[in-house]
Amino acid sequence: MPLIKDGVLAEDLYTAVDDDAPLPEGPVIVSLKRLRAERDSLLGRNQKLGVKLTSAESPESIGSDLERLSLVVLEFPKFRDGRPFSWARILRSRLKFDGEVRASGDFLYDQIAFLQRVGCDAFALPPSVTPALFARALAEMTNVYQPAADGVKTIRQLRSEP
Repeated sequence: MPLIKDGVLAEDLYTAVDDDAPLPEGPVIVSLKRLRAERDSLLGRNQKLGVKLTSAESPESIGSDLERLSLVVLEFPKFRDGRPFSWARILRSRLKFDGEVRASGDFLYDQIAFLQRVGCDAFALPPSVTPALFARALAEMTNVYQPAADGVKTIRQLRSEP
C-alpha cells in the first residue's frame, strides 16, 4: 500500500510485526497486546517503535508509554466504524501526542480530509484511493464549520475577523 506522509508519497520505514514473529532490526509496529506483553524489551531496543490500535482500543490505554512511541497506527476495520476519528483527535488534543498518527485499513475517499483535520498526518492508502485522489480529497474543503485538531479557523472565526 502506498504511504502518504505529510501530504506526499513516502517510504514506510516501519515493519509491521505479528505478535508471534521475531523482531527485525529497525523501526517496528506491534499490536497493543504485544506492547503490553513485551513492554520492557520493546522500549529497551533503542529503535523507533509504533503501535497499531484496533478500533476497539483507545489510545488512552497506552498510558505513559505513549511518550516513548513515534507512531500510532489507527486501524479502520470498516469505513462505517468511526472510532479511529475519535482516537486521532484524542491523541492530538487530549494526550498531546506529537508523533505520527497513521490511518490504515478501510477508510474512504470522502473521509480523508476529516481524518487529516482530526490529527492523522499519514495514510496507508487502501486500493480504492490513488495518490492523485488523495491530493484531490484534501483540496475539496477550503472552509470548515467546526474546530478540529488541525487548528484551521472556522467560518465563524473568519467572519468575526476585522
